[in-house]
Amino acid sequence: MSETPLQSPIDQLLAIMARLRDPVDGCDWDLAQDFATIAPYTIEEAYEVADAIARDDMADLRDELGDLLFQVVFHARMAEEAGHFSFSDVAQAISDKMIARHPHVFADAGGTMSETRWEDLKASERSAKGAESAMDGVAVALPALLRSEKLQKRAARVGFEWHDDKGPREKLAEELAELEAASEDERLMEAGDVLFVAVNIVRRYGVDAEQALQASNAKFERRFREMERLAAADGKEFAQLSLEQQEAYWQAVKALEKARSKT
Repeated sequence: MSETPLQSPIDQLLAIMARLRDPVDGCDWDLAQDFATIAPYTIEEAYEVADAIARDDMADLRDELGDLLFQVVFHARMAEEAGHFSFSDVAQAISDKMIARHPHVFADAGGTMSETRWEDLKASERSAKGAESAMDGVAVALPALLRSEKLQKRAARVGFEWHDDKGPREKLAEELAELEAASEDERLMEAGDVLFVAVNIVRRYGVDAEQALQASNAKFERRFREMERLAAADGKEFAQLSLEQQEAYWQAVKALEKARSKT
């Protein structure tokens, strides 16, 4: 008698998901979910993957990638139950897409994969799917800064772009003035216009706006925590200090960072 082949890890995961969604013996919570209720968890797991990478924690990255994979399996299982597609269809679709997007590797197209070539291939895919606008396919659920950058890149591809840096700089000054003069009802939109133009300026330097703000957030948090630590070491409650005293600690932290960078 031949031995039964061991189940592969992915087959085991698919089987676990099927059991969780079993109408009779499954988990009540998993059975109650749908695409909309699971979507926020999918986004959260993607951010946790990015966090593990930022912390260079490979053990945590392994676990977080597993959590993200489970989200894909969850969505695929619900789609299969509804008769739309299966996990195998998902895997086949991405395989086909990657082969089509890398003709220099899997075909005889030659050359290298530049950003322009990549975008041209994606544009051809959108056109084949019936896209009617250069804006089609930019996911609404993207983080706002990232979506802003993608919208601007799409517009630039069809020529809607300032020819030099002077235009967006002048536009930023204009938008700041409009925010200053805006009524309470207008402030939200005017503030968004300021951020939108700021993304354009940053993009022209070849900097990813989302990553740039993440870096600044991390720097601010690091420096603020260090200010609190220094104040506590001096026997002071940071929140009780005047703005001038807090600023002195801010400058002290910056000086410490500069000194450390030279060592």
